[in-house]
Amino acid sequence: MISESFQSPTPPPGHSAAALSLPEQRGAGSAAAAVPSAALLRGQKSVAIEHQGKVYRLQLTKLGKLILTK
Repeated sequence: MISESFQSPTPPPGHSAAALSLPEQRGAGSAAAAVPSAALLRGQKSVAIEHQGKVYRLQLTKLGKLILTK
């Protein structure tokens, strides 16, 4: 379990707060809502994501790509 409590994300330097707001809910059958990576990473190089009792790590590479590991 992740010990840190979730805090409202703050935009990284050079990004607006609007980029951190979640997209509106869409109707059934439409594409899944997209969450900007800046909203997840909050200016960090990696973040832990807890899912169904397991912790995953989302990492930003030097080339700007994302890697999700268990």
